[in-house]
Amino acid sequence: MAIFSVQARPTDATSWTGLARTVEAAGFDALLASDHPGHGASPFVALAAAAAVTSTLGLGSYVSHAGVREPILLATDVATLDVVSGGRARLGLGAGHTPAEWRAVGRDRPDVAGRVRRCLAVAGAVRALLAGEEVTVDTPELVARGARLTGLRPVQARVPFTLGTANSTLLRWAGAHADVVGLTGFGRTLPDGHAHDVRWRADQLEAQLDQVAAGATGRTTPPALEALVQHVAVTDDAEAAAAAIAADTGLTVAELLATPFVLIGTADEIVAAVAGHRRRWGVTRFVVRADAVTPLTPLLSRFGLQG
Repeated sequence: MAIFSVQARPTDATSWTGLARTVEAAGFDALLASDHPGHGASPFVALAAAAAVTSTLGLGSYVSHAGVREPILLATDVATLDVVSGGRARLGLGAGHTPAEWRAVGRDRPDVAGRVRRCLAVAGAVRALLAGEEVTVDTPELVARGARLTGLRPVQARVPFTLGTANSTLLRWAGAHADVVGLTGFGRTLPDGHAHDVRWRADQLEAQLDQVAAGATGRTTPPALEALVQHVAVTDDAEAAAAAIAADTGLTVAELLATPFVLIGTADEIVAAVAGHRRRWGVTRFVVRADAVTPLTPLLSRFGLQG
């Protein structure tokens, strides 16, 4: 069975709460808010508003920025969301990549190794705080002294945790510790600080999954694998629809259509592709953008029926 969630950001109250209701009624698993401080809405404020108009929909960040979010503040936001939603919060975390977001809080963006160390430190601290533990850390990447959630506990015994990444070290850690590994397919950050090269070819994805598997060695239940889908198009001419994206990413059309990071084709072809990604890669979860809700809604009931 494949599970679909929707990543979006609010621009006004009416459309945001309407999207939350629509996504829940359609049968999507969760509504996820992106986290780019200064470049979009606060994810947890937005998700609390969505919680007020829904009753079963999962709600989470995809993904919170470990480089600029402090663990005690992030844990407080997640726990509060879990309380006001009646136990529907999710935590998504990533290392972050946009230089302006570091500058805005008075920090220089670290190199890749530094961002990875910071992400791992924040992930460990937030998970400990949500579990009711006290956290004291004093390292170059993170300082916290006697941090603890008092007077506030999540409803869930364990808030589901997703680590979104394509970095080898983080993939191994996610394999060992995360509930869901968010496969972003992101490569090098481009000069605008937002866009990326992609790591979507089969050999690149296999290498990423090898890292997850190495980390998951010894786990009774390995993490679920989730792909961040960048393009969805229901069309009778998949090759034509994929051509411009393929050219932009440096992939052939065939390579592009084989990845779980796009879903392009007829309804039957997309349903078959989702089943194929489960068989080939073990990917059972997909995050799509808000513009994919309408074309995918009629297909949701079919994604659990394919062999």
